[in-house]
Amino acid sequence: MKKLIAYLLLLVSCPVAAQNQDHNLEVAKNLEVFNTIYKQLDLLYVDTLDAAEVVGNGIDAMLNSLDPYTVYYPEDKTKDLRTMITGKYAGIGAIIKYNQRLKTVVIEEPYAGMPAAEAGLRKGDIILSIDGEQMNGKTTEYVSDRLKGDPGTTFELRARRPGEKKEMSFRVTRRAIQLPAVPYYGIQQGGIGYINLNQFTENSARTVRNAFIEMRQKGIKGLVLDLRNNGGGSEPEAVDIVNLFVPKGKLVVSNRGKLTRANRDYRTTLEPVDTLMPLVVLVNGGTASASEITSGALQDMDRAVVMGTRTYGKGLVQMTTDLPYNGRMKLTTSKYYIPSGRCIQAVNYKHANGGYTEHVPDSLTRLFHTANGREVRDGGGIKPDVEVKADTIPNIAVALTNGDPYGILRDSMEVLHDFEVAYIASHPSIGPAASFEISDADYEEFKQKVLESGFSYDRESEKYLKNIVKLAKFEGYYDVAKPEFDALEKKLTHNVARDLDYNKAVIKQILSNDIVTAYYFQGGGVQNSLRADKQMKAALQLLGNPDEYRRILSPVKTAKK
Repeated sequence: MKKLIAYLLLLVSCPVAAQNQDHNLEVAKNLEVFNTIYKQLDLLYVDTLDAAEVVGNGIDAMLNSLDPYTVYYPEDKTKDLRTMITGKYAGIGAIIKYNQRLKTVVIEEPYAGMPAAEAGLRKGDIILSIDGEQMNGKTTEYVSDRLKGDPGTTFELRARRPGEKKEMSFRVTRRAIQLPAVPYYGIQQGGIGYINLNQFTENSARTVRNAFIEMRQKGIKGLVLDLRNNGGGSEPEAVDIVNLFVPKGKLVVSNRGKLTRANRDYRTTLEPVDTLMPLVVLVNGGTASASEITSGALQDMDRAVVMGTRTYGKGLVQMTTDLPYNGRMKLTTSKYYIPSGRCIQAVNYKHANGGYTEHVPDSLTRLFHTANGREVRDGGGIKPDVEVKADTIPNIAVALTNGDPYGILRDSMEVLHDFEVAYIASHPSIGPAASFEISDADYEEFKQKVLESGFSYDRESEKYLKNIVKLAKFEGYYDVAKPEFDALEKKLTHNVARDLDYNKAVIKQILSNDIVTAYYFQGGGVQNSLRADKQMKAALQLLGNPDEYRRILSPVKTAKK
């Protein structure tokens, strides 16, 4: 019997061993081919090759055929990886941008309590030089690299403030910068708490916990956790945030990949802070990865109502590994599955023909169920329990915000930015962040500056009309419908003044929010944006209606047979 069992085991293992041997042979063969090709190129190619560039291009092409999350970081780029993982870097703590009109980099948004703000730099300041090196005409990346450095190092930054002729000199000391995971939290109307979480970095769960406990002690009746445009980050931090609201020992997420020993189940390990407080999680298309673990797990456990629009759909997990010569690689090693058993990955990455993608259609997603038996599906991200679409941003607002990237209309470049900087210069202080709004007179002044600048933009309606006319001519219908086309073209004639009036409310909100951020930093900007937030208003309305909240999360009743 023992001999028979051993023989059967040998029969089973032989195909596996042969398959592994064939695979290993293919790997060795192709590595040898790659190595030989480069040696021949280095020896015989007409130009002298830069090994780091040519091989680096080959590596990038290989990884690009897999998925966008598998990335090689040579030694000089490992700081970028560290910043992405930890949210920390050493620098001045400010967002900078390239000003299209001035052809140089300016300060866009200092962070509260960081070296740039403490030194006195503010929105609109034009960066002239860093330690004597001229920055005029340099790219944003170039300037950013020189603003960053080792913590504790000091440098001289020379700048000019718009409207002032005299240059200013700032002595700035770099220090470790960690972007705030929670730029704002506070109690909203109706006694509802609000937490804006914009990343899952080290200690973000502790920050959320402290904010929630502080507001609960003040008597909040419900909580809105805002994960919109949160691209994710640390998986353990996501688990710890879920743990704030669900009992100890609950499975939150499971990682499954090729290496069985690397598979892992994450469960809640601590006693929760509150398992009863009504909770709404706001999500949108920018909600991804760890944010989807948090929102999806709370949905699967029927612990929160997920509201907003469908999330991004990133169900993949990455790890980092060391490489020779101090390089590193971030690579996809597994998929994650939330408590219902579903994986919400929206895109299948195919590796043939240089790599291509396939989006998972709704018709091919599979049905799963929450703890209360509510239907949820895999693939395509997290579908909210209550869909609330945000107000769309009109094209004119997008064009004003982005300036003129092609340099066609030089005088109209940065007209929105210039108005905001001038407003800040003439107003030493403004009203409270939560209620501030520029006046109608201020908006009329802005409108006139836009018109005087010669600002223009491409209207989508005009684009579509041109395409329809072209198609009608091709199909032979144009001559018959020409009067109608002519009448429609007149109605769609480009009129910036009319568009500025029609979209006044949206553009006023953009201006007001940018100005508030310059005075009250990121927290003030978030606070101000809630005034006109359609999804936030829907969340507050739901939390003010306990019966409707319970109905959404209530167990599904099955018909008796």
